[in-house]
Amino acid sequence: MSFKLKILGANSATPAYGRHHTAQLLSTGNKHFLIDCGEGTQERLNQFNVSVLRINHIFISHLHGDHYLGLMGMLFTMHLLKRTADLHIYGQRGLEEIILTQLRYSESVLNYDIHFRELDPERSEKIMEDRTLEVTTIPLSHRIPCSGFIFREKTKQIRLNKEKLPTDISLTAIGQLKRGEDVTDANGKVIYKNKDLTLPHRKACSYAFCSDTRFDERIIPHVKNVDLLYHEATFLEEKRQWAELTFHSTTQDAAKIARQAGAGQLVIGHYSARYKDLTPFLEEAQQVFPNTILAKEGGIIEISDSP
Repeated sequence: MSFKLKILGANSATPAYGRHHTAQLLSTGNKHFLIDCGEGTQERLNQFNVSVLRINHIFISHLHGDHYLGLMGMLFTMHLLKRTADLHIYGQRGLEEIILTQLRYSESVLNYDIHFRELDPERSEKIMEDRTLEVTTIPLSHRIPCSGFIFREKTKQIRLNKEKLPTDISLTAIGQLKRGEDVTDANGKVIYKNKDLTLPHRKACSYAFCSDTRFDERIIPHVKNVDLLYHEATFLEEKRQWAELTFHSTTQDAAKIARQAGAGQLVIGHYSARYKDLTPFLEEAQQVFPNTILAKEGGIIEISDSP
């Protein structure tokens, strides 16, 4: 399976020039992960024909409003749409209290259960795992506790070469091939060599989301060789002093992280509302890391699993 990243919002603190607060939807197969949930996120999902009921895991990087203020409205919408499936929310200390307080004062009881996972912003930890994928956190350097997230597929099964597969091969033998084994008879004699009947693994995809952070080389080991890296680039280089003061990054900060980490591709976003034209963002970042693209709302970035 490949990864598909849909950009729902790419602006920083204030919506401007048709750009909205940070939110992304990462999809693989029938799994859909919402990453941050700025104001208006559910409207963006509606605009792009994505049902909120398809989302079972929500990851909130930190508690600045442009990254989570769309969450409460979405939770109520899920309730009104008669959601019954459990919802998993991962966020910093305080997020659970914020949600439960609003539910309490509105005298609301949701149709579904929410499972909260509190993040430790000081260390990397595995916060989710299933049969095919795992999610770990990335400690970031921001003004308040903040975590990034890296989504990594596990090693995939060997693929059968159907063109070479004998028509009379047993299910037991197929199981052996998928486990990377040769097929043997009762005496241990090799009947079929694995390499003759199989194709290479499809590539395991990886995506790293680095939300608000100043330039911090401690990020690099966590995102080493990632296929796609999102790294905030709130300011152009001319505002470097302001970036450092506000614990944000410039275009070239993001590009340096991507270059040193050996990332396959870099996507930058979280643009300051002071900028209307984003062309200089791309030009500055590409000076350092040529394979950089802009986060454009409504756009889809695909990570292929072709070997």
